[in-house]
Amino acid sequence: MKDNKKEDSLKEFVTEAEEILDGLNRNLLTLESVEDKTSLPPEVINAIFRAAHTLKGMSGMVGLKKVSELSHRLEDLLDRLRMGKLQSSNDVMDTLFIGAEGLRKLIEMVSAGRGEKLDVGPILKKIERALTGESTDHPSGTPVGRAVPVAPTPLEEEGVPTELVKVLTEYESHRLLENIKSGKHLYEIHARFRFETFDKDLTRLNAKLAGLSEIVTTLPSSGVSPETGIEFNLIIATAKDLPNVKAMLAGETIEIKPLKFERPGRPAGAEETIANQEDGGSIKSLSQTVRVDIDKLDVLLGMVGELVQTKTVLSQISKEWLADPAYAKKTVELHKTVQNLERQVTQLQEGMIQVRMIPIGQVFDRLIRVVRKLSKEMGKEVDLQLSGEETRLDKSMVEEIADPLMHLIRNAIDHGIESKEHRIKAGKPEIGVIQLKAVQKGNNVLIEVQDDGGGIDLERVYQTAIKKGLTEQDREYEKRELLNFLFLPGFSTSNQVTEVSGRGVGLDVVARNIARLSGMVDVDTELGQGTRFSITLPITLIIIKSIIVKVGEETFAIPLSSVSESLMIEQKDIRTVERREVIHLRDQTLSLLRLSDVFRFPKAEVLDSRVYAIVVGLAEKRLGLVVDAIEGQQEIVIKSVGNILRDTPGIAGAAELGNRKTILVLDVGTLIEEATRGKVSHQQAEMTVRGSQKVKK
Repeated sequence: MKDNKKEDSLKEFVTEAEEILDGLNRNLLTLESVEDKTSLPPEVINAIFRAAHTLKGMSGMVGLKKVSELSHRLEDLLDRLRMGKLQSSNDVMDTLFIGAEGLRKLIEMVSAGRGEKLDVGPILKKIERALTGESTDHPSGTPVGRAVPVAPTPLEEEGVPTELVKVLTEYESHRLLENIKSGKHLYEIHARFRFETFDKDLTRLNAKLAGLSEIVTTLPSSGVSPETGIEFNLIIATAKDLPNVKAMLAGETIEIKPLKFERPGRPAGAEETIANQEDGGSIKSLSQTVRVDIDKLDVLLGMVGELVQTKTVLSQISKEWLADPAYAKKTVELHKTVQNLERQVTQLQEGMIQVRMIPIGQVFDRLIRVVRKLSKEMGKEVDLQLSGEETRLDKSMVEEIADPLMHLIRNAIDHGIESKEHRIKAGKPEIGVIQLKAVQKGNNVLIEVQDDGGGIDLERVYQTAIKKGLTEQDREYEKRELLNFLFLPGFSTSNQVTEVSGRGVGLDVVARNIARLSGMVDVDTELGQGTRFSITLPITLIIIKSIIVKVGEETFAIPLSSVSESLMIEQKDIRTVERREVIHLRDQTLSLLRLSDVFRFPKAEVLDSRVYAIVVGLAEKRLGLVVDAIEGQQEIVIKSVGNILRDTPGIAGAAELGNRKTILVLDVGTLIEEATRGKVSHQQAEMTVRGSQKVKK
């Protein structure tokens, strides 16, 4: 039981710590962007200091010694900065970033169940050198963060007990002294919270206090444990008297007593203690937010998916009975009930999906740190410009898109953005620009990574393709065909192997990961002007609308988010260009892909001069999937096909229709990629057909 409680405590800590670190890093970037390093905004430094202080306290309570120690030393460094004892410098800023990165690595290890297996010694030594004003980057030892002597605060002279002085930071001591001199009322508040909700309860109490006072310090009490709860002692300074303070804090389970520090030789005044409790000490939360484990949401969403499937089956049964005169009259009420059920399940489904939606800005914030680190390592100045951070995606989608975006950002810095000298020669600003944008378009989200670098040299791509035996030397290629080579495994035009790129691993991984999310990636480039990668993703993959199509005797589902339109075309309008079937559609050429050929179904006798084409994809990457019939639209729940078809390109999963028939769901992104590169494998197609039969059984 205790192990479970400890595990829950660590999970709660990791979630809270990740949010704190994200805010800490954002504030560090704000601090670094300040041009006048001698006049840093105190509110930003204080926000970073509070984050380190909170992490120190939280990690200590869950027994994470290294996180607590590193947070404590960062807190000391930040305290010297805000007190003016240490001048800001590039060296100090680098030390703060390194410390923050060390904290993130430790917390990632804790989250993965690996404990604190990180040597923080080098980081602590670097912080120690920064604290003393010694350069950590220059062997000469030239001071870059000069120590400024500051007189100690004479709190003892004001009658403050030595025990209290010892536990206060220098900044807290400074604020306490200032409030004593200004004649403010000082109160000590003792609060006890349940371990499971202490963070929200303490935040709520702080929000109340912020409206009437200055919180000088918040100190965790010793001897607490998850079983008994957590206690805090807060010292506040305010112009309000005790009755007003009590009125403002009505409903809180706290004890308040005035703090009256008397100079030595004066008699101390009588102390008043009051327990301000209500209804046996219950604490009513003001927060309307509940933090829920994503695994629990997955279970609930899976249950909603089953409801959707059951709703579809009932709808199908009611329609069949309505069509039968023998049951029509008796089925009217059933049909009305099913329609009502459909409406309620749809609302429940949409609500559950919205609960899982989070801003993509959570990933964007992490990429800011990547850009800062890589630009310093490569000696390039890069400005990462963000837009659309509030665009929302399913939580699982946001996590899965993180690595592909990381690849694209790294490529943009390494291959795209030129060195400062080359940019000046080309008449460009010295600082390179990478734009990271996100925008919702219907049921899809479009993410773009665009740089103003040198662009992709298509001639070099062509020559590399020849060397690798991927093309013929005399054949002419269009721009789109050459760009498609970039997404082949092991394809790289880099002559150098670096820690950043050039190992032939990258864009093929990007394309594969995005295709796995039923998305598509496209690239456009202009030599000397820059490159833009565009990623199109569905908002969610759990429950989707789809078009049900027939190919021979087989039935497939095509996600509606990938479909732009459906066409009925005449066989005589189909032309063959370079062994590919195409049609002319609104002044553009549209390539066709017959699913019967992809999956090698037996050739059926052509009884109709017309066929259906489902147009999928976007912009340059559009394709017409030729099918025999369109059977309508239906919501489906995608389920894994297990080991049978797990590695087969073009298959996203399986689904059950309202008539309880199991069908395969097409992976449109992979089909487009494979068709574009001419790599649809007959052997894979045969595996798909055999696997389809096994899934149905």
